[in-house]
Order: sequence, then C-alpha cells, then structure tokens
Amino acid sequence: MITMGIDIGSLSTKAVVMKNREVAGYFIKRTGVNQEETLEEVLQEAIKRANINRDDIERTVATGYGRFNVPFADKIYTEITCHAKGALYFYPKTRTIIDIGGQDSKVISLDDKGRLNDFVMNDRCAAGTGRFLEVMSEALDVKLSEFGDYFLRSKKDLKMSSVCTVFAESEVISLMSKKEKKEDIVKALCRAISERVLALAGRVEMREEFFLSGGVAKNKGVVYALKEYLRAANIPPEPQITGALGAALLAYEI
Repeated sequence: MITMGIDIGSLSTKAVVMKNREVAGYFIKRTGVNQEETLEEVLQEAIKRANINRDDIERTVATGYGRFNVPFADKIYTEITCHAKGALYFYPKTRTIIDIGGQDSKVISLDDKGRLNDFVMNDRCAAGTGRFLEVMSEALDVKLSEFGDYFLRSKKDLKMSSVCTVFAESEVISLMSKKEKKEDIVKALCRAISERVLALAGRVEMREEFFLSGGVAKNKGVVYALKEYLRAANIPPEPQITGALGAALLAYEI
C-alpha cells in the first residue's frame, strides 16, 4: 500500500510518501502566501521523488496548521498525534518529544507503551520558536546554518535578560554596540531559546528517551544548547518531516 502524509505548518509545508511503511519520497517548502499552490508543488515533488503516479496513492492524511485545507485528505489528525507516531517510527523508545517549529513549540509526553500521556504547547509567543531565531539571525547578520559554528567558537557566557522577540532584538543590538562578539551573543540566544522550551517541557512529565523534531532541530546551535540540559536527545535524519511521516503512517490505520 502507498500512502501520503501532508503537514501544512505556518512556515513550511511537508509531504511524505510511504510504500509499505517505508519512506519512498518527501519534500519540504516554505508555505508562503498561496497555500494551495505550495501544497500542489510539494505534493507533486514528493510523488516524483517516490517514483510513483498520483493515482498510486491509496490514502492521504493531513495534519498541521492548515490540515483543514487539504480537500483530498481521507482523514485529518492533530499535530500531537502525528508527531508522536512519527517519533516512535524513528525511535521506538521515545518518551518525550520536543518539537520546535516556525511559530510554535510543543512538548509531548508518552507513557511506557508509547501512548499519549500529556502535552503542552506555546503558540501565542514567538519566543522559543523558529521565528525568534530568524529575527535574531537578521539582527546579527549571521546565517541560521552558521549558529552551530558560532556557538562552538564562543569563549564567554553572556545572559539574555529577555526572551521576548521584540526586546531580545533590541538587546542583541545593544550587545553588539558594546562590542560583544557575535559568537557569544549566538550562544546566549541558543541557550535562551532552549531554556524557554525546557521551561515549557517542565509542565509535563519528562522522561528519556528525548526526541527533537521541527525545523529548529536542524539548528546545531540550539541542539548544542539543549544537550547541555538533556543527557541524550535523538534527532532523525530530517526532523521537519516527523508530522507528515506520522500522518502517512496513520493512513495505514484508517
């Protein structure tokens, strides 16, 4: 059986094609203004990479912020359910999922049998999300892909006094005017976002194994900061497709 999972997030749209519960192809694109156009492009590219025809897809499940805007979906599920399913596919012993997306972050707690135990979400503030990092990246004129290298070069511990995106941007500009090094500011920012997420995680039962998903899990600076607090955190080869992958897996069960 061939299934497809579609995850329309606030910043990126993902599609995963599975053949007999194995990933056959996937594609990720920034959602943009025209959600329908982006969806069609992501769908076609994922199908192309899976080397199948559109008619070969037997079931489709949608999730994410825009899950109600997939008219051909056979069923829709919440991001919580899909991320749990996707994380367990990669690492069956996962018990805590930390998902940091473009405009929200969530922590999902699973019980001993991998079933949903509890979850908490921050979707009202950009702090602790990818958008926070994008704003800081622009203020520093440092590419997000370089945050890891800057983090490792830092030799000074700075403390960000605010995690509010607006105030943090002003603080970054102030630190730069005081001739603080960019690498030290980057490390302080990565630690600030990790502390924000871990404070969120403290509202649920946190247990190993930890699993990191979402676009921010690709930012090595944030990962380095999180791993200062978490003894072990698993990251899949492509953390952005966790929700879409979980949706594709759930399509086998409907």
